[in-house]
Amino acid sequence: MELLTIGAFAKASRLSPKALRLYDELKLLLPARVDPDTGYRYYAVEQLQRARLVAWLRRLGMPLAEIRTVCGLDPAGAAREIRAYWARVEAETAVRRDLAAFLVDQLTDESGRDHTTMLELRYSAHSDRGHVRPANQDTVYAGRRLLAVADGFGPAGAPASSAAVEALKFLDEGEELGAGSVLNLLEDAVRGASEAVRDLAEGGEENGTTLTALLWTGSKLALVHIGDSRAYLLRDGELFRITHDHSVVQSLLDEGRLTPEEALSHPQRALLLKALGGGMAPAPDLRLHEARSGDRYLLCSDGLTGVVPDGRIKELLAGEPGPESAVRSLVDEANAAGGPDNVSCVVADVVIHPRPPVPIA
Repeated sequence: MELLTIGAFAKASRLSPKALRLYDELKLLLPARVDPDTGYRYYAVEQLQRARLVAWLRRLGMPLAEIRTVCGLDPAGAAREIRAYWARVEAETAVRRDLAAFLVDQLTDESGRDHTTMLELRYSAHSDRGHVRPANQDTVYAGRRLLAVADGFGPAGAPASSAAVEALKFLDEGEELGAGSVLNLLEDAVRGASEAVRDLAEGGEENGTTLTALLWTGSKLALVHIGDSRAYLLRDGELFRITHDHSVVQSLLDEGRLTPEEALSHPQRALLLKALGGGMAPAPDLRLHEARSGDRYLLCSDGLTGVVPDGRIKELLAGEPGPESAVRSLVDEANAAGGPDNVSCVVADVVIHPRPPVPIA
């Protein structure tokens, strides 16, 4: 077995001697031989492939714990883990990109935007038990400024969803807020909602709720989202999903471990990674959406999306003249598909605010 000194091995593997000593201590990359008198490390030429893989993965930014897992797999398994890791990095980068765009927009004071057109929301909401569940654990709300859907789970699921929405209702009162402060206000409100849900714990049972809400600022909609309820935007005839499910199945889809077809029948499709209550710390998604006249927004529980595909949701949203008929059509469609779960929808249209007539002198 041909041995290389630590210096020669470091040069060949593009890892520093300091890194090699650390990986030895962590038992990630053990030397082939250690001199008993001097403690000097020697490495086998055959170890170069593993060392170079470690170096490449470190350049990707992969944590050492995950590198250890990758190095213990066959090439196909290692490739899957690397693909899954990079999918997570891209998802996290997308969130940071949205935040950077928001900050740039605020710091440039929205120069070039038209501030003369006044917009408002026209909205409707409805929640239905469905055909299978014995009770409705969803809660919906639609007001002048606040739109919200919450889907409770556990023995106290209904009180949990109701408490979460109640904790946000104060946002529907008072004057409109500036876009710069609304995200902080939403974050604080969700923290209060989480505390309200945790107070409902019964006998150690796991209770909790999803929460997806939009808060109107007069020109923008601030989104807060946690769980697997969803928000969609219908704009210029195209449907855009503007939330990302915090679920086990969605994470497997993101990492390429599951196909969309497999996700439909996955045994853990109802298992959440994030929710309010249920022993989970809320870390909601927060972002700001520029509103346009003609936009139509949909908030819904998974009682709709679990049985009605996005293509059909688009058809129903686009085909109805107003929010009330759109809500009814969506709920009816879910029930026509069996109604296996509670189904709740909020639909809101962004419209131009009618200006009062100018008096003639």
